[in-house]
Amino acid sequence: MDLKKFEKKAAKKKHKLVKFLKKLDKVVPEDLPRLVKEEDAEGWKEIECLACANCCKTMTPTYTKEDIKRISAHLNMTPKEFKAKWLYKDETGDWMNTTQPCQFLDDKNMCTIYAIRPADCAEFPHHNKKPFNLYNDTFINNVHRCPATFELVNRLRKRVEREYEW
Repeated sequence: MDLKKFEKKAAKKKHKLVKFLKKLDKVVPEDLPRLVKEEDAEGWKEIECLACANCCKTMTPTYTKEDIKRISAHLNMTPKEFKAKWLYKDETGDWMNTTQPCQFLDDKNMCTIYAIRPADCAEFPHHNKKPFNLYNDTFINNVHRCPATFELVNRLRKRVEREYEW
């Protein structure tokens, strides 16, 4: 995937997609879950995460206490050592990576701790959250970073504008 090309495309359409998501906060099609499921399935036909890994390159997951315990044990470290080596506590009290790209991303866009990765990573890009429209802020933050989210929101926007009084 050409990330530079994606970034230009996303920057060009971001305003329109954000506007759609903000409106979706107020006007929710009755069958939104079905629309999301259908458009997400179509969008994934276009996206290959391993060709991208932009989430791992430009974002940081939030590490839960359980994530820290599990990953540090796997790495034969104490949670305290793990946090000291790789994490910082942000202004809201969440544990985050100190560096980007993620320290666990290898040169083939593979996660070296995939089987035990943070829950935030495992749930990304959060398209399966229910109800979908309660996560519009998440999608607003991700639409210009994640090609899958961009594709889903763009497809939803086109479909909703075409099939509904919007």
